Amino acid sequence: MIKNIQSVRGMKDYLPINTAIWQSIENILKKILSNYGYKEIRLPIIEQMSLYKRAIGKVTDLVEKEMYTLIDRNGDVLTLRPEGTAGCIRAGIEHGFLYNQEQRLWYMGPMFRHERPQKGRYRQFHQLGVEVFGIKGPDVDAELILLNTRWWKKLGIDKHIRLEINCLGSFESRENYRNILIRFLEQNKNLLDENCKRSMYINPMRILDSKNPVVKNLIKNAPIIIDYIDNDSRIHFEGLCKLLDNLGVSYEINHYLVRGLDYYNRTVIEWITDYLGAQGTICGGGRYDNLVKQLGGHSTPAVGFAIGIERLVFLVQELNPCFKQLSNYDIDVYIISYGSNTKIIAMCLAEKLRDVMPEVKLVTNFGEGTIKKQITRAIKWGAKLTIILSEDAIKSNNVILKDLRNGTQKNILQSEIINVLKTLLK
Repeated sequence: MIKNIQSVRGMKDYLPINTAIWQSIENILKKILSNYGYKEIRLPIIEQMSLYKRAIGKVTDLVEKEMYTLIDRNGDVLTLRPEGTAGCIRAGIEHGFLYNQEQRLWYMGPMFRHERPQKGRYRQFHQLGVEVFGIKGPDVDAELILLNTRWWKKLGIDKHIRLEINCLGSFESRENYRNILIRFLEQNKNLLDENCKRSMYINPMRILDSKNPVVKNLIKNAPIIIDYIDNDSRIHFEGLCKLLDNLGVSYEINHYLVRGLDYYNRTVIEWITDYLGAQGTICGGGRYDNLVKQLGGHSTPAVGFAIGIERLVFLVQELNPCFKQLSNYDIDVYIISYGSNTKIIAMCLAEKLRDVMPEVKLVTNFGEGTIKKQITRAIKWGAKLTIILSEDAIKSNNVILKDLRNGTQKNILQSEIINVLKTLLK
């Protein structure tokens, strides 16, 4: 017996019954992005591995353990993208649209990380990323947060998601804080687990985000970065907080929020929910003003964020009943034909209706079956109306129109079908 081939662990299929809610949510996100003046950029899912080493850092779990990397036939070391920011900057440098220009961009698609699969975390996952280049003030940081807020309200989850923000300062002030944090951790080394001990000298700020209860309790007494940031970063952060206060946006300052990637500076943000357990971050990002230069471009201020689509979809389904009813099978009209030579007439009618009413979702029955069986198929498709073409009806230039929402049906002239449908499908 031949063994069935299964999907790769941590990589999910999304069937038609699932994709309706994905499309509905994505359309809302895209529409609001367009309203704010953001434009789509489409990027490759595979890049040179060196791009991520330079952007993310060589001594991170992501680069050392989690990337899907391969060597192609030319000997190039390539990586399936684990995040989108580095690729977006690579494209900007390569095509010259970042230097001395403002850009408001977004992209969406699959990302890949070899992590332990769990609820809300997959090895192939989907993100929507937003990146802004060429604007250095806190006003654009605030606008991105406003954009997020508008999304949450439109999706009906705004009461169940909260904003946390922090300031990491400049890279110089971060380095000063890093040394101070290491001294604190060395004094309490006996309370650290093995992962924290390994990170202590490589990336001590990651320990601030530890989930270990003993370490979390220790960190409450650790020095906080806001006390060591440079003056320009302090002014920037105070400006952001003032804007959010005046705009009526609620937020919490989390002094231990550092984000997972090393290229962030100044503002960092996370939108968090309590409905997803350990994987509670729906959206996160911040400033990365040095990354364009770090990757070979001119110095360019930059800020952005990414949303985990799987987590967002799950949250919307849990909290907004309107999205639980969505189905890819909901159509407007199902055309039934019964008798010799009726199939071609049904197909011609279907194409005529698509020409005149392009917004209507319409399916034509194929295969054999009695009228009763075909109506059963129409109900499974979630059709609102059926048009029934029988030999007798066609001879008299009629069709039978059945409204599956209330069970009524009537004979109408073929010449009147378009007007009747327009009325019933308003």
